[in-house]
Amino acid sequence: MALTADKKALIWKTLNETRGKIEPAEYKNYIFGLMFYKFLSQKAEKWLAKQLRGESWANVWQQNADKAATFMQSKLGYVIQPGDMFSDWQAAINVDQFNITNVADSLTHFNQGVAQSAKATFAGIFDDMDLASSRLGSNTQTRTKTLMDWISLIDQIELDEDSDVLGDLYEYLIGMFAANSGAKAGEFYTPHQVSDIMARILTAGREDMSEYSLYDPAMGSGSLLLTTGSYMHNDGVRGAIKYYGQEVITTTYNLGRINLMMHGIEYNDMHIHNADTLNADWPDGVTDGVDNPRMFDAVMANPPYSLKWDNTNREDDPRFKAGVAPKSKADFAFLQHCLYHLKQDGRMAIVLPHGVLFRGAAEGRIRQQLLENHHISAVIGLPEKIFTNTSIPTVIMVLEKNRTHDDVLFIDASKGFEKQKKNNKLRPEDIDLIVDTYSKRTDVDKYAHVATFDEIKENDFNLNIPRYVDTFEDEEPVDLVQVSQEMQQVQQEMAQTDAELLDMLNELAVTPENAAMIQAAKAMFGGTKDDKN
Repeated sequence: MALTADKKALIWKTLNETRGKIEPAEYKNYIFGLMFYKFLSQKAEKWLAKQLRGESWANVWQQNADKAATFMQSKLGYVIQPGDMFSDWQAAINVDQFNITNVADSLTHFNQGVAQSAKATFAGIFDDMDLASSRLGSNTQTRTKTLMDWISLIDQIELDEDSDVLGDLYEYLIGMFAANSGAKAGEFYTPHQVSDIMARILTAGREDMSEYSLYDPAMGSGSLLLTTGSYMHNDGVRGAIKYYGQEVITTTYNLGRINLMMHGIEYNDMHIHNADTLNADWPDGVTDGVDNPRMFDAVMANPPYSLKWDNTNREDDPRFKAGVAPKSKADFAFLQHCLYHLKQDGRMAIVLPHGVLFRGAAEGRIRQQLLENHHISAVIGLPEKIFTNTSIPTVIMVLEKNRTHDDVLFIDASKGFEKQKKNNKLRPEDIDLIVDTYSKRTDVDKYAHVATFDEIKENDFNLNIPRYVDTFEDEEPVDLVQVSQEMQQVQQEMAQTDAELLDMLNELAVTPENAAMIQAAKAMFGGTKDDKN
């Protein structure tokens, strides 16, 4: 069962009405935290129903709490004690016995009950829910009331214990919060249409791989990882797809972990870190002076555009063999990091600003190195205003590590979109055209061109799309005879109008007060000499 667009919109409207004075950027932390706890509770209750066969979880816990905890940990990676389920919170609300400490105690118990093998996945995942914040209310009573309203609201959302439905709703709400929380909020969210293009390109011809590894070094909410995994035929098979990601912003890191799990990704198939990708290479990287990079079948990224970074003493970093990106723009640092962690037969896609295609100096040298080593496979120009955090047009660059060809496919998809209120949106037909053109890799008039290495070299390794894809539309030829005839007709009509106005002026009675004005008007419309006198 899938949530309809109308149902999603109603849920968003209802959630937003309960927000009060809390800013969306902070409100989302509570809502997503509560939704995730409901998801974990439902998952635990469903599992317990199969395992206990009518026995009470409270009785089992009372008999041997340690054994019961170990049992649930071994299967789920976490423990939710009796009385701490989301349904227990709602039950307490229904009999007027709920207090904010119900939630605080449950979260404390949860953190204490995470299995050692699942620490990296669950540790600190609810830390953004500050239950003592004055934004929830000025005292315990008002904060309790706020939480009661949100819990009751989320409890009313019919999710049928379906992780796909819950995950889809969660991702929908991420997009809505990004669109309504200002520019910075958009940094954690890649529109699904862009994720879809990248995922289809990355997985093309590889959908049947029995094992598949994905890596996003600037993962945000994890939508790129999820969308790419969804195109694999073994999506949902435990252990078949491994998800790796890194995110520097802690709140966004929590958001991404929650998003993956709410889409049904098991904790032991996730390897997500909270760290600075450029300053602390991961996965693995250099250990005790020895480089041990982990390689992936697919790498994808939508990193912060033209980010300032510390580029000092990077010359010996094995990731940046093509050159060190300038400190004012880390675009090529992210790109090279992604390429470095790509398997020899892997494929990567990265979203970047247009400047990477033509800027000179260090970036120009890096671009030339990448081209001479045949790494750049395609450059896809996207429309402007398709991201919530920037109006600038962007490009998707597709790279491979071990290409035998040296040509580059250029696609100008900048004009294919649906215009909306504040943003533009790629339609299904726009996405299909991009992916099909990438797959066929042939010239398409005014849309795509496969440029040879010699062409690119002649352009001084400048990859600006208009140099290769001519989208200029010729104007209709001008019929000079018709234009001349139209001008003569206009002149005749003007002369007739002037004559009619002059006749009207001649009929006016001349007085000392209007004599000068009438004389000037007659002169303007071609009056006779006698008239002027």
